Amino acid sequence: MPQLICKDLSLGYGSQEIQHGLSFEVNSGDYLCIVGENGSGKTTLMKTVLGLQKPLSGTIEFSEGLSSRDIGYLPQQTDVQRDFPASVQEIVISGCLGRKGFSPFYNKDDKALAQRSMERMNILDLKKRCYRELSGGQQQRVLLARALCATQKILLLDEPVAGLDPKVTADMYELIDSLNKDDGVTIIMISHDVDKALRYASHILHIGNECFFGTKEEYRDFKDGAVKGEDDND
Repeated sequence: MPQLICKDLSLGYGSQEIQHGLSFEVNSGDYLCIVGENGSGKTTLMKTVLGLQKPLSGTIEFSEGLSSRDIGYLPQQTDVQRDFPASVQEIVISGCLGRKGFSPFYNKDDKALAQRSMERMNILDLKKRCYRELSGGQQQRVLLARALCATQKILLLDEPVAGLDPKVTADMYELIDSLNKDDGVTIIMISHDVDKALRYASHILHIGNECFFGTKEEYRDFKDGAVKGEDDND
C-alpha cells in the first residue's frame, strides 16, 4: 500500500502556477529522486507534501496512520542556519518536537532516540560541539540525525549534497542509500545529479516542461526517447 499518493497536483504561489497535473505515488521502502530544471517546482513540491503550503489543485493522501508530521525533512541550508550557535545534541534532539504536541520538554525516550540517531550518523563524538564549527558534511549528518528523530518512516531531502566536496558527497549518498536499504526508510530526495539518481534511486520523478514518473529503468527509456526526438528534429 502506498505511503503517499499525489493526484493531479498543481503547484505554485497565489495565481502563479509552476506545475500542473502531477501524479505519483510512493510505497514503503521506495527511493524516489526528484529531478528537473531549476525553477521547475521541486522544492515547492516538497513544501506542499509537508503541508507548508497548499496545492493550487489536486490531492495529497497519506496511508492510514501516517501524516505530514511523520516525515523527516532536511531542507537546503541558508548561511544563517549554517552559523546556528547550538550544540549538535541540541539540534538533533529538536527533531523530536514535531511529534510532542505542546510539550517543550524532552523525556528519556527522546534522549535515547537522539543518542541512537547520532550513533547511526556516526557523529556521537561531536554531540558537545557547536554546530557552527562543523564542516559542511558534518552539518548534513547532524541534520539527517535530526530528521531521524522526527521519523524513521519517510525522509524528504532537498539537495542534501549541495556544496559538498566529491568525497563527502559520495559518503553522503552511501549513507542515504544505507538508510533506505538497511533501515527501511523511504527516501524522497531532490537531486541535480541525474547520474547519481539513476545509480541509487528506485523511482524517478522528472518535472519540467515534460514530466515523468516511473522506475529508473523506465526513466532511461524516457530520456533516450527524448534525445532521439531531438535528433530527429535536427
